[in-house]
Amino acid sequence: MSGISSILIVDDEIDFAKGLVRMLQSQFPDNRVRFAISVPEAMEIMNRESVAAVLTDLRMPEQDGWDMIRQAQTVQPEAGLVVITAYGSIERAVQALKAGAYDFLTKPVDEEHLYRVVEKVLERYHLVMENRRLRRLTSQGGPNELIGESLAMQTLKRSLEKIAATDYTVLLRGESGTGKELAAKMIHDLSERRQNELVTVNCPAIPGELLESELFGHVRGAFTGAERNHQGLFMKADKGTLLLDEIGDISLDIQTKLLRVLQEQEIRPVGSNQSIKVDVRVVATTNQDLEAEIAQGSFRKDLFYRLNVLNATVPPLRERKEDIPLLVNAFLQQVCQEMGLPEMRIDPSTMSYLSAREWSGNVRELLNFVRRLVVFCPGEEIELSLVHFLDQPQGQSRPNNGAIVPYKEAKSKVVDEFTRTYINELLRQTRGNISEAARLSGLERVSLQKIMRRLNIQAQDWKQPGQNH
Repeated sequence: MSGISSILIVDDEIDFAKGLVRMLQSQFPDNRVRFAISVPEAMEIMNRESVAAVLTDLRMPEQDGWDMIRQAQTVQPEAGLVVITAYGSIERAVQALKAGAYDFLTKPVDEEHLYRVVEKVLERYHLVMENRRLRRLTSQGGPNELIGESLAMQTLKRSLEKIAATDYTVLLRGESGTGKELAAKMIHDLSERRQNELVTVNCPAIPGELLESELFGHVRGAFTGAERNHQGLFMKADKGTLLLDEIGDISLDIQTKLLRVLQEQEIRPVGSNQSIKVDVRVVATTNQDLEAEIAQGSFRKDLFYRLNVLNATVPPLRERKEDIPLLVNAFLQQVCQEMGLPEMRIDPSTMSYLSAREWSGNVRELLNFVRRLVVFCPGEEIELSLVHFLDQPQGQSRPNNGAIVPYKEAKSKVVDEFTRTYINELLRQTRGNISEAARLSGLERVSLQKIMRRLNIQAQDWKQPGQNH
């Protein structure tokens, strides 16, 4: 269905319908205004394009307004339905409201009232569609969707949604492992190009001498081994989106040729003397400081400005730690499906530890760690002892210098180490305030004090001079 929503008038009186079309088209120029003289004709329109508002007469031969309401709700339930009725049919109009119509108009139609009703219907339609889109974007989703409900992620998703509505080049920035490729996929999936291909080029993975041929293609005989014509990735992405992943790693020579493509919207295959027009939206990602590279002469300033028409930064995981439980649960489900295992559970203390831990590799590191947890978990619940066992630095993963000790003893030691670290950090942040520490940790004050006595931890050690709690 088309991205532009329509206003559909359904009335068997052709002159009346055409009059409404003229009035509404002048008042709402951003919407297409259609008319149909029968329900089947109206349904043909609704089956091929998005309809925001339907204005339907009740009395029509063969199939009437009741049929229109029922069928429209089945095909596009988000469309606002307005009934047009004669003065003598107000009672039936009220029945139509109960059947799902949003409002009704009486004949002869008052122009100002018509505009007000249609404006409200369009506002409602766009609100419904926006809520639906935001629910989809903030849902946990699968491995190919951005996951997160933090303020940072909501801000990013709103930016990406606005970017997707345009056709400009985009530069996505962010640390390694933050999910820049997923951000690019979201832009493509929400854009008018979504029916066509999203082609990804991992720039650092392709040797510089081959990258030109991969991007722009080559003709037979262009170089040794070129036995036939090769279609480049720009041609493959024609009418779609090309993602240039880690654009900062390409050579100056390729930068120059890429700049020409962006300026001219045409490519020249290696070995060819003819250019080919292409219609490609370019999205580039980088984890590098391109401005610093420009200053050093390793990145072209004019290419930077060509790529940086629109931009967004994908936040690191440390700036959205509240998203970690969502990510862990989604990754746990994903990995269990990948391995054909029954769904596993995360112990609450495990989740607390994962949420507080620093993830320098961002979301990618977290996903890989969840994979390790699933692989080595002996049961259906991932406990904190396993997390600590796997989270030890290389060469320190076994207690007692590598000697195997009984499982319960090893588990108790690891849990005590975590608890001691956790409680000390808790008291450091609360400056020894037991009540505040209990509130932040979710523990009862008595339980917290019992743990502190067992581990010989003194709140007084963390209090500021003169502080008394």
